[in-house]
Amino acid sequence: MNSQADETFDRIDAVRRFNRFYTRELGLLTDKVLGTGYSLLEARLMFEISHAPGITAKALCSDLRLDPGQASRMLKKLEKDGLIERRRSEVDGRERLLSLSQAGATVFARLNEGSRAQIGALLGDLPETGQERLVDAMTSIESLLSGAPEPANSPVVIRHHRPGDIGWIVQRHGEIYNAEYGWDDRFEALVAGIMARFVESHDPAKERCWIAESQGKRLGAIMAARIDDETAQLRVLIVEPDARGLGLGRTLVETCIGFAQQARYKKMRLWTDNILDAARHIYKQAGFKLIDSKPHADWGEDLIGEIWELDL
Repeated sequence: MNSQADETFDRIDAVRRFNRFYTRELGLLTDKVLGTGYSLLEARLMFEISHAPGITAKALCSDLRLDPGQASRMLKKLEKDGLIERRRSEVDGRERLLSLSQAGATVFARLNEGSRAQIGALLGDLPETGQERLVDAMTSIESLLSGAPEPANSPVVIRHHRPGDIGWIVQRHGEIYNAEYGWDDRFEALVAGIMARFVESHDPAKERCWIAESQGKRLGAIMAARIDDETAQLRVLIVEPDARGLGLGRTLVETCIGFAQQARYKKMRLWTDNILDAARHIYKQAGFKLIDSKPHADWGEDLIGEIWELDL
């Protein structure tokens, strides 16, 4: 079996493992849900009818991808229990429109509240950042499996770093710069050292790290670090390849400069390489000026390192 096939099987196993975990976590393996005496599918039928009163059995089958015979049996049971009602369509007398009865509305309300309480308890065990990550991940799953495109105008948020972001910055620097410029793992090691020192000893009043994200997906990062009382350093600017061309690099640089000004630094300095044209263009637009350069081959390539500086 080749490596591509191995990766496919690993992904299949990962999805199946998630399904087993999630169905167990929500108690979906039991015959009845939330102590109501009704199955998950019966509860789902009541949910759909409640949210679309007047829906037909045919439309229900289409929306939920149900076998018509199975759906018919379920609906007859709910009707026998007095939970749903059928009425003839005024437009097409052959159609029967479904709605919840008063008793059905009462049962559904109990199901709905029970489900909210169950999910609330699940979220309540997580810190706020964990809740955000969970919802973002579920939104991504829904978007990917439904084939729905992400909104073109999804807002980009610039936020302070939080657990998990530091490792992502190191990883993406290593991956992107190796893929695009062939830089070896010594560059990733450099970034890892920068980030480790930041985490261990940074002063939040004088040093910050920001993450740009949209719908829970990290799109970029930047850092302001202290050189001395008068000079800040702009570091680790990175923008994901599929987020380029949106002005995100410029926004991150402006965020970093704005913080340095508020922190009362007098100058901001940065170090870059001569082949990073897009980044150099952003720095030049922001007012940075090239003040020094020196050849090096630290990442396995012959490069010219540059120092740029901005008066604040």
